[in-house]
Amino acid sequence: MASRPTRRTADEVRILGEGIYERDIRLKVEPGHLGEIIAIDVGSGEYAIAKTTRAAADRLRERLPDAEIWMVRAGYRTVHSFGAGLQRRAG
Repeated sequence: MASRPTRRTADEVRILGEGIYERDIRLKVEPGHLGEIIAIDVGSGEYAIAKTTRAAADRLRERLPDAEIWMVRAGYRTVHSFGAGLQRRAG
């Protein structure tokens, strides 16, 4: 019986996801998808774009059922906001 690979910690997923987004995805998606959710599989670098976190994750998992997902809102510092509103990224 094959063993399942060890899952990454939340910090590892965050570091990998942020790096993949900045290096490989950001410049391609932000101009046309500002404010949309990007779900990134940190193992492969594959991603899916949707209006909601659920839809983005579902789209990615259709292709990669075992995806380890990091999410980002295109053009913003956070995916969700409570009270003060979303803050745009600099640059």
